Amino acid sequence: MARIGVEQSLTAVSEALRAQGHEVVELKQESDANGCDCCVISGQDQNMMGIQNAAIQGSVLNAHGMSAEDVCAQVESRVNQ
Repeated sequence: MARIGVEQSLTAVSEALRAQGHEVVELKQESDANGCDCCVISGQDQNMMGIQNAAIQGSVLNAHGMSAEDVCAQVESRVNQ
C-alpha cells in the first residue's frame, strides 16, 4: 500500500488509513513528508505566510470539513491514479 503523511491532529484519519493497510507517517515537520505518496493536512494553518514550498511530489489533501471515511476515499483515488 501507499505511504501517507498525516498531520498530527488527524488521529481518526491516521487510524482509518492504517486499517486500510497504508503506512502512515505523522507529519511533525516538513521533512517528514519526504517519500510520501500523499499527505493529509487539517487545513487550519495552510499557507499562513503566503509561501508555497512543495515538500513532496505526491498529492496534498486538505481534510478540513471531511470525515475520516471521506479522506480515505480521496486518498485512495489519488494514490491509484
